[in-house]
Amino acid sequence: MTSYPQLSAQERQEEYRRLQAEYEALKSRGVKLNMARGKPGKTQLDMVSDLFDLMRSPEEYVSDGVDVRNYGELSGLPAAKHLFADILGCRPQEVFVGGNASLQLMYDTISKAYTHGLLHSPRPWCREEKVKWLCPAPGYDRHFKVTESFGFELITIPMTPEGPDMDAVEAAITDPAVKGMWNVPKYSNPDGIIYSQETIRRIASMKPAAPDFLLMWDNAYCIHEFEGDFVPFPDILSECAKYGNADMVFEFASTSKITLPGAGVSCFACSEANMAYMEELIGVQAISFDKVNQQRHVLYLKDKAHTLDLMKRHAAILGPKFRCVLDMLQEQIDPLDIAQWQRPKGGYFISFNAMPGTAKRVLALCKEAGVTMTGAGATFPYGKDPQDSNIRIAPSLPPVEELRQAMEIFCVCVKLAALEKLGV
Repeated sequence: MTSYPQLSAQERQEEYRRLQAEYEALKSRGVKLNMARGKPGKTQLDMVSDLFDLMRSPEEYVSDGVDVRNYGELSGLPAAKHLFADILGCRPQEVFVGGNASLQLMYDTISKAYTHGLLHSPRPWCREEKVKWLCPAPGYDRHFKVTESFGFELITIPMTPEGPDMDAVEAAITDPAVKGMWNVPKYSNPDGIIYSQETIRRIASMKPAAPDFLLMWDNAYCIHEFEGDFVPFPDILSECAKYGNADMVFEFASTSKITLPGAGVSCFACSEANMAYMEELIGVQAISFDKVNQQRHVLYLKDKAHTLDLMKRHAAILGPKFRCVLDMLQEQIDPLDIAQWQRPKGGYFISFNAMPGTAKRVLALCKEAGVTMTGAGATFPYGKDPQDSNIRIAPSLPPVEELRQAMEIFCVCVKLAALEKLGV
């Protein structure tokens, strides 16, 4: 195949007509596939559904002397705290175990800062004249929507192969109105980037102008390799404490991509001082979270080593799906010089950069042919990609054979949109 930018006008027209015919043939197949979110596939869900075979005897409803069916233990079962601490590398007393959704805990943390302030806040954020938030992008759309919903001014921070552009971050935090930053430090959504040790050091040692600056550390994919061995990562709580910033960070994680997204367990981890403050606020709205499910997960996952063994079984399912997408992009798109993409080894997404000015067109063509993907611009604050280029591919849900059909459509749409942009 020849690079599209090097084709003559006549060659581009001929290629465009050929692709139009191919596109119409693909449309006639009647494919109906939604790849908009990073959902585990049915095979993964079936694999872990033996979770529900547990807790059939009375003794399994008691954990460290606590009857998990009753009220109490606001911050979670001690055994569940130990499990998450083992996985994250922090201490059990720094862990608060909640319900099934870490996003809910993230929203609640921002909400409480907004209405009540944080431990070191001069005043609740709702009483500030202006509040701003740093958003590394491409990033996670649901993160951006949380801070947008509270009226924050969202500031885009470019992502680099090492993580957020720390020069831009360090320049931005000199403004006391900048109250925090979103982070997905391992296998970032959607780029699949692992923050470098130097980036983590610079983040942990920041001295923001705002005394209540909040580092939101969403470690959603902390053990989610689908290729290669587990990659260890530093404990952000101890890293921040090392530089006198123990109270600056809240870390979040869940079992959503380990067991069942709709019936998992989530947590946040923070300093003990933050924990005491947050427990006082959370204790007004809840007596306790679902300790039956916490106990079920403790019995099922056991410890970090056992959980990593389970993740290898997930990887055996996910790996072929990601390789299917990456192999097809390599074969059909790479020689044409019309796009670039990341090649992650973990997480749930592939970040694809189409020719600038074509992402919306690509996705519209895909949808017309029966393939729904995350909307163009979703990976940027306010849903606006200034280059109209980034597309988040989520390979996890469909079986490989359906994924291959979807990628056939996607590749043709990328080519059509690129040729239109080049002029046909």
